[in-house]
Amino acid sequence: MISSGLTFGIYPLSAAGTPFGLAVGPDDNYEKIQFALRDLRDESKKLLLRNYLIYTKEWESRMLSLADHYLDSGLLGDLTIGCGDWTQYQDSDIELNNWLGFIRKVINKYGSHLASIQITNEPNLSFMEGSKPYILQALVEGVIEAKKETRERNLPINIGFGSVPQSSAAVPHFWENLAKAGGNIFIDSVDFVGHNFYVDVFEEQPLDLKEIPTSVERTLRNLREKNLIVAGIPSSVPIRVTENGWPTGKNPIANIERSYEHQANVLETIIRTINNLRMELNISHYVIFGLRDADSSKEDLFHQFGIMRDDYLLSP
Repeated sequence: MISSGLTFGIYPLSAAGTPFGLAVGPDDNYEKIQFALRDLRDESKKLLLRNYLIYTKEWESRMLSLADHYLDSGLLGDLTIGCGDWTQYQDSDIELNNWLGFIRKVINKYGSHLASIQITNEPNLSFMEGSKPYILQALVEGVIEAKKETRERNLPINIGFGSVPQSSAAVPHFWENLAKAGGNIFIDSVDFVGHNFYVDVFEEQPLDLKEIPTSVERTLRNLREKNLIVAGIPSSVPIRVTENGWPTGKNPIANIERSYEHQANVLETIIRTINNLRMELNISHYVIFGLRDADSSKEDLFHQFGIMRDDYLLSP
């Protein structure tokens, strides 16, 4: 059944993934995070918190410790399990049994605290997870294993996978290859498809505010009416906008200052456009990236995605 309204979520921490590693800054302040989340929730009791674990065999124990920290801090809700260190190009094998075992461990230990698990974050982005030759197998087998484990344990966790829009940076023929690798068991295991997209962020020329709705609609229609059809995923499977944001600072290409006021206007325009499309395209969630800047003193876009500064203030 299609929801009558969007479910909102947010990435509550500060570190941001980049093609070169992590953008980081001042430490997260968990007391201030909780104050900010309470303000965002207002009278609503539902604001899903999206966090990430990135699996490699070497990082497994560190990731489980990180999940413990999320739990202790009250920040578990929607969990994305990515795979592979995208900065290490010699990483050519995921050791499938270890990958699936990690997914089971996460479900067994944290499943009662989770509303959803997304297997892979950006598997069709060529310089991130999509650079891994094993990514389709990890995605398909991971989704199937996660759904099997949650069913066996009678846990009401939605299972999905991630994606980004088609572009010159996307993996060619990803959706066709997913259709070949998937099959009925895989399709039956998918509860949602996550989509990360950033309007007016990576373009060479800034968009006028009135151009934003067209860009948003084109992105979501391409996913629903082209990509998911190619992959064999039915329209009954909801789309979740799992990462969306608009950074302040300076546009690194056009060298134009990006103001806090314009950030608010762009994000409101995007959200209203998605809300208008939610019934027709079966869009269930909108998740903003993220709560605060990684480092407000750095002008590059990866450090200034937050709707708050790194000191948890809304303006300087």
